Amino acid sequence: MNDFDVFSLGDVSLQSGQVLTDAKLAYKTYGKLNGSRDNVIVLPTFYTGTHVRNEGFFGTGRSINPEKHFIVSINLFGNGLSSSPSNTAGSIGGGNFPKISLYDNITCQYQLLTEYFQIEEILLVTGWSMAGCQSFQWAAQYPSFVRNIVPFCASAKTSPHNYVFLEGVKSALLADSNFKNGFYKTPPASGLKAFARVYAGWAFSQTWYRDALYKEQGFESIESLLLDWENDHLNWDANDLLLKLGTWQAGDISDNKLYNKDFAAALGGINANTIVIACDNDLYFQPRDNELEMAHIKNGELRVFRSPWGHCVASPGNKTGFQSYFDSVVAELIG
Repeated sequence: MNDFDVFSLGDVSLQSGQVLTDAKLAYKTYGKLNGSRDNVIVLPTFYTGTHVRNEGFFGTGRSINPEKHFIVSINLFGNGLSSSPSNTAGSIGGGNFPKISLYDNITCQYQLLTEYFQIEEILLVTGWSMAGCQSFQWAAQYPSFVRNIVPFCASAKTSPHNYVFLEGVKSALLADSNFKNGFYKTPPASGLKAFARVYAGWAFSQTWYRDALYKEQGFESIESLLLDWENDHLNWDANDLLLKLGTWQAGDISDNKLYNKDFAAALGGINANTIVIACDNDLYFQPRDNELEMAHIKNGELRVFRSPWGHCVASPGNKTGFQSYFDSVVAELIG
């Protein structure tokens, strides 16, 4: 994949106290920056996504439109395009790669926008799942820089139950003896397959499986679905998956020097107009968690989309009706 640009950050001091040497941020832009430089939309990437998958969230005639907006799609550290265990050589590559927080990601994204593009304001930050978590992070970390956010199927802080779910998929991967503490010579295929099977049980709701909605994706049986998930995860580097998983588990917009783990204060620090979209059957990010967050966001509103598709209701390409709903919400905020 070479359809993206790379911003060189140099050596980055991380929240962990470690240093990410010769850090690289991969990104792609769509559309043009207007004369007043106020049409910027930032799309971070989700857990197993890249800027390519983000292309399912915008288009000509949609609320996020490259004919009107300057869209910057930024790849998360650890996704194999930005600096990751799989593409970093030397002493910090592979199993030695340093821990990366959402705060670290957004600090570097801010550097890209301000230093390279000379941008002074973001019209909108939006994204699905872990990208939505970055939307919250953007608004709390740079409250005067972000005008609007629409996180969907996401939260401002990883809930205890979400943390435990992630421990389950992580443990399935670590149990493969070929993982070798991250210093494997060949991919830990059994662990990656086990990771995928556990993950699939959480991606959709109980109703989705009961009503055999997997057939709408072209699968004749649950087993055929699981085999497809296995094959997909064999394309991912194990250390990359675990790095991003750790970033997700540690997600908390208040865990930084700005807010000193005062979660209510961090939520209260968000100035952006905020509409959060939750799915009633999302097993990762429950609407109840978002309800608790909304109590502290000044200009915040929660919308609940009802669907048995659970967390994957928003996955680009799934015919769930979510796309038009998402577009209508974005249009409310940015016209």
